Amino acid sequence: MRFQASIAVLMGAASLLAACSKPAGQADQSATPPASAEAPTPVPTPLTEADKKAALAALPVAYQTSDLDNGQAKFALCKSCHTTGQGEADMTGPNLFGVFGRKAGSKPGFSYSDALKGSKITWDAAKIDQWITSPRTMVPGTKMTYLGTENPKDRVDIVAYLKVETTARGKS
Repeated sequence: MRFQASIAVLMGAASLLAACSKPAGQADQSATPPASAEAPTPVPTPLTEADKKAALAALPVAYQTSDLDNGQAKFALCKSCHTTGQGEADMTGPNLFGVFGRKAGSKPGFSYSDALKGSKITWDAAKIDQWITSPRTMVPGTKMTYLGTENPKDRVDIVAYLKVETTARGKS
């Protein structure tokens, strides 16, 4: 009986964690994209060291020697709302593939807040770093519920990881 109660508590905690960063009213929605009649998205080829170096070289110097493993670990929280692979579905947040150089609030098919759509931000390393510091400070009225990352080194690593993960192979 105690074992079953423990399992129930763990399941409840997992549900709360999965919904912790979703806007009110969306906590019960599934993060699984709806089934589609389209062919499945091909599995991307693994990043080569050359791909990683090319993506990092396109960033400002401060990001070029980042710890990609730390960036990946810190970005794990972001994956509860965002995908990063080319052709992957939007979730609570938009898919971030190709985010560098894109105007904020402009990804087709995603419903952004009016505040973000009107922000006139074009995403680059510095803007993403500022955004993940405190989205609501940067763009008051955003729907994003993420509170931010205080540690500057973690933000640098996240930005570098995001650049590597969201850049087409063979391009920077």
